[in-house]
Amino acid sequence: MLMIALVGLLAGCGTGAAATPRPAATLRLGYFADLTHASAVIGIASGSYARDLGPTRLDPQVFEAGPTEMTALLGGHLDAAYVGPSSALNAYARSHGEALRVVAGATIGGAELVVRKGIVTPSQLKGRTLATPQLGNTQDVALRYWLGQQGFATDPSGGGEVAVVPEGNATTLQQFRAGRIDGAWVPEPWASRLVDEGGGHVLVDERSLWPGGRFASTELVVATSFLSAHPQTVQALINAQLDTEDRIAADPAAAQRTAGSALRSLTGITLAPAELARAWSELTVTDDPVAGSLPAVLRHAEAVGLPQRTTADAIYDLTLLDRALATRGRPAVAG
Repeated sequence: MLMIALVGLLAGCGTGAAATPRPAATLRLGYFADLTHASAVIGIASGSYARDLGPTRLDPQVFEAGPTEMTALLGGHLDAAYVGPSSALNAYARSHGEALRVVAGATIGGAELVVRKGIVTPSQLKGRTLATPQLGNTQDVALRYWLGQQGFATDPSGGGEVAVVPEGNATTLQQFRAGRIDGAWVPEPWASRLVDEGGGHVLVDERSLWPGGRFASTELVVATSFLSAHPQTVQALINAQLDTEDRIAADPAAAQRTAGSALRSLTGITLAPAELARAWSELTVTDDPVAGSLPAVLRHAEAVGLPQRTTADAIYDLTLLDRALATRGRPAVAG
């Protein structure tokens, strides 16, 4: 078990039987230029992640969607990544449960189905075209599963009773404004941009589909090989996230401004203050991975053909997160 190996590494026995783990020279960290990755966006931009990592050099890498990011991690090009649960689960299944572990949550909520004016009921979506960030990503799975619940068939090639077209979020906004697509299931701030700049309205707030409105939109995953070799570095990364979360909670207005400035630097796009405020209000920054939702996430993914059938009980390793929370006098998260 990974847990046993990790405990052995951390304890050390002084006999030379096991090498003492060392901080990594470099941490290659993937994340998105989205508000659903607010902890990483703010923490990296402010320099706090780099400071908390100490001797480890931070190599941040920006991705547009989870499947591409997980391909990089599976290929050995990333050590850790902020990613949606469906993409993480698919990568876990593809590697037969070996490649990664979820070590913390990051964001709850922040995803919506925005459609054009005149579409007010699900039945009006028949024959329409909707977009998602990438085939198999978390919003893509959410949309396809929801459409199936409404009685609509979809297929990966864009056929079916409702066409689902995976494309970059910036392209989605352009296509929506041009009238070439009828809506999109996207994360923030793109949902708010479709509303404010595209004239759309929310048909489905994904929070309405989950008990208590709680579903993980972003989690922190780490390659198991990196976790085993460099637990101190993973601990420092988790500490950096928690420190950033504390600063966000202490001054949300300043956090919004930092996020807006960081997104402008990363994408060249300036969000209007009202647009940024709306997007921010749709999500919750948290270290809780909402592990109790895993059976539903797995069921949704399998219902739309992703991933291969798998038992995902071992995908979570929250040992280092709980340790960091304990040092702050906070309770452990539910695993």
